[in-house]
Amino acid sequence: MIADIATHSLQLVREMDAPADKLYRAWTTPERMGEWFCPKPWKVTEARLDVRPGGSCFILMEGPEGEKIPNPGIYLDVVPNRKLVFTDAYTSAWVPSEKPFMTAIVEFEDLGNGRTKYTATALHWTAEDKKAHEEMGFHEGWGIVAGQLERIAGTF
Repeated sequence: MIADIATHSLQLVREMDAPADKLYRAWTTPERMGEWFCPKPWKVTEARLDVRPGGSCFILMEGPEGEKIPNPGIYLDVVPNRKLVFTDAYTSAWVPSEKPFMTAIVEFEDLGNGRTKYTATALHWTAEDKKAHEEMGFHEGWGIVAGQLERIAGTF
């Protein structure tokens, strides 16, 4: 039996004052991830991206108390300027991860006049993982990140 997707997903949808190609570029330029990828005082201290289906990605986030959260994964689908799909279910070379948490789908829909509908969806393996992500502050955190992304997109 396939579970209802709503049981396992969290989603953020925003209309942004930035063109889709610049938002996509921000998502695919590793040396710029530190400018927007996590809410401050957290920061990205390392980012490696091989942006292609099957390519690996790795983002290291560090907190103000020295916490380190490594985020290894694999891109499942890449449609330039339209969509990125990646998961932590695998690490590089399709090696299964110890504990998969989510698959992310980031979509950029060009609305014209330099505006974009931005949709970020987190699909979790279990309802418990979804609840844990929500309690970590998914809506607030991903909302802050979307605002930071929108602001820096104009610099691309």
